[in-house]
Amino acid sequence: MRYRLFLSDFDGTLVRADGTVSETDRKAIEVYRKAGGIFAVVTGRMLVSILPRLKEIGLRDGLVCAYQGAVIADVRTGAILKKGCFSREGALKTIGHFEKRGYHVHVYTGDTFYSNMDDSFLRQYEEICRVKGKIEPHLSDMVAENSAEVIKILAMVDPRERDRVKRETELALGDEFFVTCSSSFLVEVMPKDQSKACAVDSLAEYYHIPREEVAAIGDQLNDLPMLERAGGRFAVANAERELKEKATVVSSCEENGVAEALMKYALGE
Repeated sequence: MRYRLFLSDFDGTLVRADGTVSETDRKAIEVYRKAGGIFAVVTGRMLVSILPRLKEIGLRDGLVCAYQGAVIADVRTGAILKKGCFSREGALKTIGHFEKRGYHVHVYTGDTFYSNMDDSFLRQYEEICRVKGKIEPHLSDMVAENSAEVIKILAMVDPRERDRVKRETELALGDEFFVTCSSSFLVEVMPKDQSKACAVDSLAEYYHIPREEVAAIGDQLNDLPMLERAGGRFAVANAERELKEKATVVSSCEENGVAEALMKYALGE
């Protein structure tokens, strides 16, 4: 086995456009695990959003990385092994930046997320993630007055504006934050040290596997730090250009790219 630990993004990599995981991918994961490999999902989703989906596809034990790797939890019990959060000042700076520009904003505090707008964007997001947001028009005030720890903040934007909003946010917030995109319409902000690269480091250390024997696969910009940190780098054919330039390109998500990476490369010698 060439890669003993295989880390996969979820949406757009393992999960198809219709919200399902193919039987081919399911079986490949099962074969890989039975051969002794460790398979883990690393996603930007909330923990309460990803845990039920993992069990649907037969992943009932091991670890999962949620919130871009800021949260690591036991799949079977939901127990949290690691949680990274914004400082209060950092959260308020980020929320204020988005609010001043009138963006649709989400703030995540553990198992709850808050939205400043109740619109079609929100309903689309809720349908995809299978979670319900709480409407809070004044997010800055809520965070300033609340003791809850903020894990992630994002803006939902027109896909045609995504890259501009990302650049604008990076310039406004500075290098103490990690600004990325997890879909065509999401611009996400995390504390600088909370990215999917941390997931590679944390899981490699937990399982005592050198990074050279860790493989990762993804499709969006938020997956790039994970690929850059892993020994084996794979991008599905539907991935962003930046990923495909740095990785072995396999079939698209719709054409079982995860299965191809597992069977053709991870299980190889």
